[in-house]
Amino acid sequence: AGGALVANVLRNGSVLLQWGLRHWGPPRPAAAALRGFALNCSWDGTYTRFPCDSVELGAACRDYLLAEAHGSVRYRLCLQPRFAPPRPAPPAQCVEFRVEPAAMRDIVVAMTAVGGSICVMLVFICLLVAYITENLMSPALARGG
Repeated sequence: AGGALVANVLRNGSVLLQWGLRHWGPPRPAAAALRGFALNCSWDGTYTRFPCDSVELGAACRDYLLAEAHGSVRYRLCLQPRFAPPRPAPPAQCVEFRVEPAAMRDIVVAMTAVGGSICVMLVFICLLVAYITENLMSPALARGG
């Protein structure tokens, strides 16, 4: 909401989170009171441990790369700013997204290509064995009898 936290899903299956401070209030002289951010994740609504679970980020940080996100899974990431007392912590900003399983599609295409190549190779081997058996073994058997 308001564009404070944005999740950019990349082609390689990772997610780049980006945010700004303006949603949590106008800049003040107390901006130095910002101590950092806490990032939490959930997966399909159930709290689960991920590499980004309870990550503490510095005050100057404005982006975070979540590598190796799982495809076809609904993620919910929440960013909570941490201010020095006595300023109360504003509500966390959350973003939900789903990573498409594009990598799986690539694996299936590669496996199909490899499987097809193996099948063609086996056909050539069978034809070669049949040729050798027919042309080299038959005359030898005829001479021996």
